[in-house]
Amino acid sequence: MTINTPDWVKNAVFYQIFPDRFGKSQESHPGLWQSNCLEAWDAKPTYEGYKGGDLWGIIDKLDYLQELGINAIYLTPIFQSASNHRYHTHDYYQVDPMLGGNHAFEAMLEAAHQREIKIVLDGVFNHTGRGFFFFSDILENGGNSAWLDWFKVEKWPLAAYDGAKPANYVSWVGNRALPQFNHDNPQVREYIMQIGEYWLHKGIDGWRLDVPSEVATPGFWQEFRDRVKAINPEAYIVGEIWSDASPWLDGKQFDGVMNYRFAEPTIAFTAGDRFMPEYIQPHYEPCPALNAAQYGDRIKELLDLYDWEIQLTQLNLLNSHDTSRVLTSTGEDKDSLHLATCLLLTFPGAPCIYYGDEIGLPGGKDPDCRRGFPEKTAWELDTLKYHQQLIALRHQYPALRTGDYQILYAEDGVYVLARVLESEVVIVAINVESSEITVNFPVLNLPNQPAKLVYGDANISWQTNKGENYLELNLSSRNVGIFA
Repeated sequence: MTINTPDWVKNAVFYQIFPDRFGKSQESHPGLWQSNCLEAWDAKPTYEGYKGGDLWGIIDKLDYLQELGINAIYLTPIFQSASNHRYHTHDYYQVDPMLGGNHAFEAMLEAAHQREIKIVLDGVFNHTGRGFFFFSDILENGGNSAWLDWFKVEKWPLAAYDGAKPANYVSWVGNRALPQFNHDNPQVREYIMQIGEYWLHKGIDGWRLDVPSEVATPGFWQEFRDRVKAINPEAYIVGEIWSDASPWLDGKQFDGVMNYRFAEPTIAFTAGDRFMPEYIQPHYEPCPALNAAQYGDRIKELLDLYDWEIQLTQLNLLNSHDTSRVLTSTGEDKDSLHLATCLLLTFPGAPCIYYGDEIGLPGGKDPDCRRGFPEKTAWELDTLKYHQQLIALRHQYPALRTGDYQILYAEDGVYVLARVLESEVVIVAINVESSEITVNFPVLNLPNQPAKLVYGDANISWQTNKGENYLELNLSSRNVGIFA
């Protein structure tokens, strides 16, 4: 079977935005309802408090994102919901009024597309919120509701809000705030398919699917893909799967997944023992520390797991709204963030920057990882420059986007890779040790020998011995060298 994935994703640099925390409009707009009961923007976030970010605030920052080199945005949920993260959907056809409503969304989509920035929305289709109309009808009418078989009611009475009583209906991970759909009901299935189609007709460029592994109905995601691709063959479908995603990456369902399996070893190698155990969580363990050889083994295993077309459209990341930020989990070690970011931006697949990482925004576990985007006075400008320069290199060299990935050297704290596309070769060398180091090793099967330092602090020289090419690299401590 030939696997087809969207070409634009292979050339994309994504930026993940948590809309309540990224930008707040300073003006009034039709359809935007601004609350007077908000947390302070720079206060540590709470589970239930709102900070009042909106889609107009995102529009105001599109020029900034374009200058950073971003050409795709993944938004966590934007539909009407009674939660700051909006995973408790009330209405899949209405953008939350605190975000500016449908009018703001249309304006944001147009403004992004004018800048050639793609927009991917978060589809929460496994479960909904207690305020979702069809579930509210059950709460109001009990066994007389017309929508009983849209959910999985186990017994009566339902207890949607009283934690002292059993909920008596199936919900996601037992959270009664998130009643789970009955996907075996053909009407539920059709309802979700039509939501997917509706927003594609509105112009979005793809869907990120929340906990799609929870939907066990046979053929569900195959049909979703067929109907999405019928509207836009280049629409991106990316699933939230934290483990081996092989069952969903067969070319018939998703184009990629959020690649936490890249994040874990990458942080474990670049941060080493600096990663603090209190930030470990289920399905996300960037530890124990890995040396370069162990890291290379994990990367080989990962690259062997899926078809190359799928590898090129994986959504690679270091942090997300569900994890602590690298900067905080490594004790504010900026070098760990920088080194991991270099590996992120030179790896096959679409890199995704979690909002604020590029300017040194700290954050622990949820909800602390969802802080408000800070004012410029609080930005780490060297971290911003680091991201800008590496993103620019990725855009400059096609090999860094779609070239083959070769591990040239992996010993102790030094890892050297090459990205090769026809005659173009880019070599990326990383030293995670706290001392300067020189390595020398044979290199086979490269079409040429890049010697120009395009980023970092390193020296390179090529030698020939008995007909074999050798590469000698001198790398400063905890630094990178990129050669083209």
